[in-house]
Amino acid sequence: MNWEAFGERWIRVAEITTSRYFLIAGGAFLVFYFFLKNPLIHRRMQSKFPQSKHYYRDILYSLLTILIFATMAALVFVVLRPYTQLYEPANAYGMFYYFLTFPMMFFVHDFYFYSIHRLMHVPKFFRLIHRVHHLSTNPSPWTAYAFHPLEAVLEAGIIPLIAFSFPVHPAALGLFLLFQFFYNVYGHLGFELFPKNFQRTWVGKWVNTGTAHNQHHEHFHGNYGLYTLIWDRIFGTLRDDYETKFDEVTLPKTNSKQ
Repeated sequence: MNWEAFGERWIRVAEITTSRYFLIAGGAFLVFYFFLKNPLIHRRMQSKFPQSKHYYRDILYSLLTILIFATMAALVFVVLRPYTQLYEPANAYGMFYYFLTFPMMFFVHDFYFYSIHRLMHVPKFFRLIHRVHHLSTNPSPWTAYAFHPLEAVLEAGIIPLIAFSFPVHPAALGLFLLFQFFYNVYGHLGFELFPKNFQRTWVGKWVNTGTAHNQHHEHFHGNYGLYTLIWDRIFGTLRDDYETKFDEVTLPKTNSKQ
């Protein structure tokens, strides 16, 4: 094993992921919890804001998660690289295939997350693993990576799963993971960004919104999806009060009482 290459990749991924966490999660926190706090207060799912101690706890667990993600990435991109389907150059399979890998990764990750998330809500696994993430019953952008170390390993499992499942360019996988983090921050934002009645449109009924995921944190049951509500709708785990809650959050207060 090339320990030097492993160490270099580990440090690079840790630096990039840490910077990404503080820039994206921290930027969202600054914008929505300070600058736009009052103008968008009607779009908060929960009226109260978390206490400072919850932010600090989430940041601490997130830093541990970043170390685990960096380890998984270094293992896949350096140690296991010869056995994966990672390929170079970008046009080796044609550029159409290069771009096709994005929806492929999207749906693989969406189903993978739903499956492990449902599993982690089995009482025994919840107490052992997933409870840490649910300490944030009122999540914030800092909650996006706040996992128990064992859950962090499961979450990072998407990297080898994709790398071994089908040919994918490393840069495409990296861009997809960046998209994943942006959507994860949105899911924990605490403010709904989609417009009113979005959940009833032909596209919106399948999209996992911040409202849906916030309900999951608040009530612990239902709404297990990541990017979509496809699996929640198929397996009957979408909360019955989801659409009503979305209306409550997105309709102006003066109209919501009419």
